[in-house]
Amino acid sequence: MKHPLFTKLAALAAITLLLLFGLGLIEDVVRDRQRYRTLTADGVARSLAGSQTLLGPLIHSACVESWDAVTGTGSERTTVEKRREFVLTAMPDTLQLRAGTAMQERSRGVHKVNTYTLKAHVAAEWSSLASLRPDTTVQGSRMQCGAPLLMMAVGDARGIRAAQLTVGGQALALKPGTFHPAYPRGLHAPLPEALVQRPGGDTGPFKAEMDLELVGTESVAIVPLGSQTQVQMDGSWPHPSFAGRFLPSERTVGDKGFSALWRLSSLASTAQQDVAAGRPACEAAPTADRAYDAAPADGRGCADSFTVAFVDPVNPYSLSDRATKYGVLFVALTFVAVGLFELMKRLRVHPVQYLLVGSALCSFFLLLVSLSEHLPFGVSYAIAASACVLLLAYYASHMLGSLWLGLPFGAGIALLYGLLYLLLQLEQTALAVGAIALFLVLAAVMVLTRRVNWYGLTAQRPVSTPRPEAA
Repeated sequence: MKHPLFTKLAALAAITLLLLFGLGLIEDVVRDRQRYRTLTADGVARSLAGSQTLLGPLIHSACVESWDAVTGTGSERTTVEKRREFVLTAMPDTLQLRAGTAMQERSRGVHKVNTYTLKAHVAAEWSSLASLRPDTTVQGSRMQCGAPLLMMAVGDARGIRAAQLTVGGQALALKPGTFHPAYPRGLHAPLPEALVQRPGGDTGPFKAEMDLELVGTESVAIVPLGSQTQVQMDGSWPHPSFAGRFLPSERTVGDKGFSALWRLSSLASTAQQDVAAGRPACEAAPTADRAYDAAPADGRGCADSFTVAFVDPVNPYSLSDRATKYGVLFVALTFVAVGLFELMKRLRVHPVQYLLVGSALCSFFLLLVSLSEHLPFGVSYAIAASACVLLLAYYASHMLGSLWLGLPFGAGIALLYGLLYLLLQLEQTALAVGAIALFLVLAAVMVLTRRVNWYGLTAQRPVSTPRPEAA
């Protein structure tokens, strides 16, 4: 006890480690709640439909080329039939899609998931169907091709509510499935011989129109299959997130919804080659129930696509997680403030009191995440912060021995909570604002302690503890 300052610092270091352990436990709680929310989204996707991907329309035909191969000589000579199976595809020259989305919120317990109903009108035109004419690879081989099928692939076929197809002014009945080996989920319609000459003859311009009503969860992706693709999408969600390989050429986002327009050329996209090679549409399902095989997260080996995600910008769990990361800074700044009062006013604050103040600060983050599951995040933040500020101001007035010292302490804590809320609302400038605020705090501490004789603090001297005034 010859150096009480060092003893006090060691006790504060131990208390800080204990509080860091508590903050770590609170962060684990926040992550668990985030995981439960993700599981809720997966559950809704499994029960309703997952994220959707629109791929098509395109025309494909399954073909088989067979030939006789002779093996051996003399009495061992045998004839074996060999065959080659392949798929011919005809991509549209022009593809136009007009879609509108209506949002619907689904909830399980305290967790909410954004679902949508997509109503789309798709118009596609082929200038020629010559790509459906098969070429033989073996002289004298026999070629057999099935009827051409016009297909529209979707990410999750359970989300199809209604669909109508018109080809050349004639309504065709749609059937489930696509019979495409790479994209099996969706719809198809066999094309009559009167519309497409066989085998793969050129009939001039070929037009098809489809009206599709589709439900999904959280996001929708579109593969730009046309040589010229134009997509117009409108929605009532005011917080769309545009992602994927292409951003909209034009977009308008407001409080009542959004409107976006994509104009794409096959010169800028490899979607046609990707689909012809059977590559997965990796943007299809960011949540549960992937429609296609998983692919690398960096997008290699995926078909070109673009995505609109209906995100919630005020996600209480992500904001609570960000707030918890500032917990160490909260504890450190509060301990600095108490230490300054102790130093400047010649007071003595017991380490247990430091522990109680730090515990009150940690409880704020637990209050925040629990309240935000039932109330808007701003209201939850205000309630949790007000409760902690009042508690700390009341306790500090007794800990520091004066109501007039407790009130400035509580005001400082309130300012700290206000700064944290500002940082949570900022995205691009949060680092700059936080760094400036931290610098100002450091400057204030240096100015207030500029005349302190730190060597003199190591000498033991009697310090009287003031009696608390009546609150």
